[in-house]
Amino acid sequence: MIRSARLVLRLLREEDLEDLHQIFSNPLAMRYWDRPAWQDMETTRKLLAAFMQDAPERQLSCAIEHEGQLIGRIGMSRHLEIGYILHPDWWGKGLGTEAIAAFLPELFVRFPNAGALTAEIDPRNTGSARVLEKNGFDCVRIERQNFLYGEDEWCDTAYYRLNRPTSGK
Repeated sequence: MIRSARLVLRLLREEDLEDLHQIFSNPLAMRYWDRPAWQDMETTRKLLAAFMQDAPERQLSCAIEHEGQLIGRIGMSRHLEIGYILHPDWWGKGLGTEAIAAFLPELFVRFPNAGALTAEIDPRNTGSARVLEKNGFDCVRIERQNFLYGEDEWCDTAYYRLNRPTSGK
């Protein structure tokens, strides 16, 4: 469990299903994700099961809680790529920035050979770009029209990188 001033980051559990589905089925929350909002609970159930069975020595997936309520999810994949999503009701309150700031030190401790972490976002998602930049990530490149969202919308991808902090940080 990871704590910050306003948040608790903890491993996901089965009882998170409905709260996660409220996020992943929300069109606004999913606007800049790699797929449109999910229509059925079964899709969320499968994702949650995958998050829960992943070996924590290879990747990490956590619920983001605020005042006891699940408001989002944050994780790191086997490729040292972080990802996060918050329910739109919680956007603009600094909670995404706070979640990543709390998550990063744990990742660098847990994965001591990781020289850098990465993140990929749709560059139109300026809020997410600000969250990454406030946490020290730099945009290293943008690829144009390289991702098909849904059935007919080609999108750009912005690639971000955060090098391991030097000792003393």
